[in-house]
Amino acid sequence: MPATDPYVVTLAPSVHAFVQPDGGWCLNNAGFLGSGGETLLVDTAATERRARLLREAVLAEGLPLPRTVVSTHHHGDHTYGNGVFLPEARIVAHENCRSEQLAAGRQLHLLWPQTDFGHIEVAPPSLTYSERLTLHVGETEVRVLHPGPAHTTGDSIVHLPGHGIVFTGDLVFHGGTPFLPMGSLAGSLRALDLLRSLDAPTVVPGHGRVTDPSAYDATERYLRWVAELAGEGHAKGATPLETARQADLGEFAAWRESERLVANLHRAYAELDGLPEGSPLDPAAVFGDMAAMNGGVPVACHA
Repeated sequence: MPATDPYVVTLAPSVHAFVQPDGGWCLNNAGFLGSGGETLLVDTAATERRARLLREAVLAEGLPLPRTVVSTHHHGDHTYGNGVFLPEARIVAHENCRSEQLAAGRQLHLLWPQTDFGHIEVAPPSLTYSERLTLHVGETEVRVLHPGPAHTTGDSIVHLPGHGIVFTGDLVFHGGTPFLPMGSLAGSLRALDLLRSLDAPTVVPGHGRVTDPSAYDATERYLRWVAELAGEGHAKGATPLETARQADLGEFAAWRESERLVANLHRAYAELDGLPEGSPLDPAAVFGDMAAMNGGVPVACHA
């Protein structure tokens, strides 16, 4: 088994990425920055233990505990650890993230009942925004941008324009397969255009190692390939699972969690059927088909 111990990458003075290899299910990235005696945190982690490791990493860099936590979206691997930073921190996110997080509750417990998540509080944002929000952490400007439905309907991009750094959340899985069933294929392509427009040379993806804007190009190639597959399969009347099983993964074969292809096809089919972006899909069908892609073995949380 690969090592999954997190490590810290210093991106700029007092700006750090908290990277959890290998970036698979439940092994997300977070980030933190300090300025003027304040600290801002981008995302937390899937388990209490890992969130406490993140807390220790902040303190090890000589920074105070965060007064602000920005959640890039509601998924538990990015938000389950929020409670570790309360009550000192306020949670900030898009307004849809709040409603999605409250609706999801302890969803990861249902998906992976054997995982030791520790003591988890569902801690939704107490401050929300609709389109964009600017925060100031000491002298550091932090822009929080909503790209529209993409990975979820409540995604946030965290951009540090003064440092040329962007935290993408799960709009980008570096070396991993994108995951769209709770968002939009078309919207994910638009989100990549927004990310490119920020012109940030340092890219912290939601999963995988710190990278650069070339990750946008790889993600776009995958999304356009999914759209093409979906168009062909949908026209033939094939199910998403049938289409996924017949697909040649090509350059994407080495990406983690290739079973997500069938979930992404479910979303692409929904958009071909004219359903609004972000419309709810049947989670039993989506996760059931992913398990079928794995030969009947459920996907695993690695946290």
